[in-house]
Amino acid sequence: MEGILPLFKPAGMTSHDCVFRLRKILKTKKIGHTGTLDPDVTGVLPICIGRATKIAEYITDAGKSYEGEATLGFSTTTEDASGETVEEKAVDRVIPREEILDVLQSLTGLIEQTPPMFSAVKVNGKRLYEYARQGIEVERPTRKVMIKSIELLDSRSEFSGSTISFRFRVHCGKGTYIRTLAVMIGEKLGCPAHMSNLVRIESAAYTIEDCLTFEQVEERMETGCIQEVLRPIETALSHLPKLRISDKVAEKVKNGAVLNIPEELKEIEGPIVVEAENGLALAIYSHHPEKTGLMKPIKVLRNDQEL
Repeated sequence: MEGILPLFKPAGMTSHDCVFRLRKILKTKKIGHTGTLDPDVTGVLPICIGRATKIAEYITDAGKSYEGEATLGFSTTTEDASGETVEEKAVDRVIPREEILDVLQSLTGLIEQTPPMFSAVKVNGKRLYEYARQGIEVERPTRKVMIKSIELLDSRSEFSGSTISFRFRVHCGKGTYIRTLAVMIGEKLGCPAHMSNLVRIESAAYTIEDCLTFEQVEERMETGCIQEVLRPIETALSHLPKLRISDKVAEKVKNGAVLNIPEELKEIEGPIVVEAENGLALAIYSHHPEKTGLMKPIKVLRNDQEL
């Protein structure tokens, strides 16, 4: 069994919980997720099975899209609805739609974020949430994240009330904390805020329409057709540049050969997928660190299959 299972993650489960349950359902241990989703968050969680576990990081590094809800009026310890209230301040003015749109625009592009204390980011070898549970506040590293677009989903022309909630859709790069983004939106509007709801609607090539629930996965296992719903490894690498090679060169690639970089790929800084004539991904390559004009394999994906 191998491939990518786009799972619909329900609320109340960690990503690790999902992997643990799928190991039982699918009766295999070689399963991994592709980036942590908080327990409260639902939506797309691509699960790598079998050989596909080799390329989990490339799904994690690809873009993601979310639909979330920001609530102004109070902030929480976790920056989402599950935390305890930290600051409460009633919204004492009417906020016009244009002001919210301006704030969202100002948070588009490359921005700086400070991860929340309740997060899996490591500081001095410990997860931030471990410090937070002990009541210890530590200095957190600010990092740059890419917000490709933010769209306001609420159609109101103005927003009023002691608390104000509105929905938005965001397309972002890896490492982005949407709950922190909700807090930042509130700060720019002069209000304490938190993320009151979040659904991941897209991760790499997989959308919420592609996803199966645990119940649907169980049904597929019972009827013996689970492999039919697993997506090929190639779908997870669709966003990366490709180099198609002949079958003769493919034999060398399967054994970890160094290759010349084609002219059209010389400016590529990241990973390159080397694929066979039939389109199967054989290996992930990158520029050789010491030999100009050559590239070396980072991971060989297939070395035991007829091509």
